[in-house]
Amino acid sequence: MSADIVSAAASTVLSVRDLSVTTASGAAVPILQGVSFDIRAGQTLCIVGESGSGKSVTSLATMGLLPKAELSVTGGAIFLDDENVLDASPARLRRLRASRMSMIFQEPMTALNPLMTVGRQVEEVLCYHTDLQAGERRARVIAALSEVHLPNPEDMALRYPHQLSGGQRQRVMIAMALALNPRLLIADEPTTALDVSTQRQILSLIKELQRKHETAVLFITHDMGVVTDIADNVVVMRKGRVVEHGPVANVIQAPTERYTRKLLGSIPSLVPPMPREIVSERLALEVAGLEKTFFPGGNPVRAVQDVSFKLGTGRILGIVGESGSGKSTVARCVMLLERPTAGSLVVAGSDVAGLSREALRMHRRRIQMVFQDPNRSLNPRRKIAQTMIEGPLNYGAPKAESLRKAAELLELVGLPAEALSRYPHQFSGGQRQRIAIARALMLDPEVIVADEAVSALDVSVQAQVIRLLKDIRERLGVALLFITHDLRVAAQICDDIIVMQRGVVVESNTCRAVLTQPAHTYTRDLIEAAPGRDLDQVSRRWESYVHDID
Repeated sequence: MSADIVSAAASTVLSVRDLSVTTASGAAVPILQGVSFDIRAGQTLCIVGESGSGKSVTSLATMGLLPKAELSVTGGAIFLDDENVLDASPARLRRLRASRMSMIFQEPMTALNPLMTVGRQVEEVLCYHTDLQAGERRARVIAALSEVHLPNPEDMALRYPHQLSGGQRQRVMIAMALALNPRLLIADEPTTALDVSTQRQILSLIKELQRKHETAVLFITHDMGVVTDIADNVVVMRKGRVVEHGPVANVIQAPTERYTRKLLGSIPSLVPPMPREIVSERLALEVAGLEKTFFPGGNPVRAVQDVSFKLGTGRILGIVGESGSGKSTVARCVMLLERPTAGSLVVAGSDVAGLSREALRMHRRRIQMVFQDPNRSLNPRRKIAQTMIEGPLNYGAPKAESLRKAAELLELVGLPAEALSRYPHQFSGGQRQRIAIARALMLDPEVIVADEAVSALDVSVQAQVIRLLKDIRERLGVALLFITHDLRVAAQICDDIIVMQRGVVVESNTCRAVLTQPAHTYTRDLIEAAPGRDLDQVSRRWESYVHDID
């Protein structure tokens, strides 16, 4: 054996060989079939694919976290260095986690304990895996928080998760994962919910720590822009199988499989199409001088300051900005889930900002909301029919008429009427979001507020939902207030854009003007931070594959 081959084998941190996973109850349904790949020290391998492709199941199998009552490994091996983790006992797996392999999850608020300070949670890793004394553990915690560039780590260690921003919580998760310098770091969609500038910071941090510790990184994502920015090698998965595997440049620039080309063709372009002609001068929503001040601990915080905009019938207005910019607060004020401190909200000619509780009930018919996560907005215990007709029934509509309308709207969003008899868990993520959109249309609203409505979806499903929203706008004339941190999505769906920074509108214009000729430095910084800036040509080359039928 040559010296080069010996060196390569010695530096391989993770080797997955012919991994197969099936359902554990009832008829065995294959979930993973013959999955194989290697990751060497200091390298990043990205696994990409649509929802249901098996990428997260692969990561959970590697960590020994598969739900035993639901999934079981039926073949293959997973070598961490020279140890097959599939043969490890539960006690051994607990020792391996954090010390030899660690995982960062997509949503730190569900992974962090809300009742413990973040410093105590990092220290918990050290308590379990080391014999360090209390003072030594304390010093290691501060060092770990400092290494992920959290400001004033001594103060940060005393805070609870809800007192940190999304980006800061993700940094704490990284500090916990890397506290013991593991050989392997698994990152499962760690930047999906973050704005572009925070996303860039987190990706840079992971690369910086990887170089420092020679960590092997298994990075799971549906964002092809992130892939181009962070990966050395790429594995493309579809329906539990690896369909393409190779260096990132080869897979992105010269994909051999139709499915890979479909994924690449689904990437939204940062260059918006030419502006649509305004077909109606009628305003669905007019916001003037909107302000919202909160008083945490008795101290005033001006979250939104003097925000004004107009949204015409059949138009889509995007609000973009970093976390903390005030865009979601504006959405909540428009919905009157938060009462504005000042300003007016004119809907269909009526100012609704100061309405009484009873009058507000009628206003809510005019504005409906689609949330980011349909898993949380659809009641898992109620059939789709019950969920969809609840609103109309509350306003006195006959049940039979409401059911008929629900069936029509499901067909409008591309689902069969028989879906009414099923539960949310029986649908994919993209299908659930279609149901949420159909539900929002049940009361014939003037305006739909979509708060990050496609950010959690993979690129191909995202493209489908974007087309659906544009089609609904054309058919029904409904106006859409679209909140997003994804500039690529904004470019493909919005007619107009306002850019917010620290509660203030810093730029407002047509989508094409804002994204191709930004006037404000902050807007230019956001555009520069968007991952995969050179993917537009790749996407255009393969866009004809987007509508491939399975």
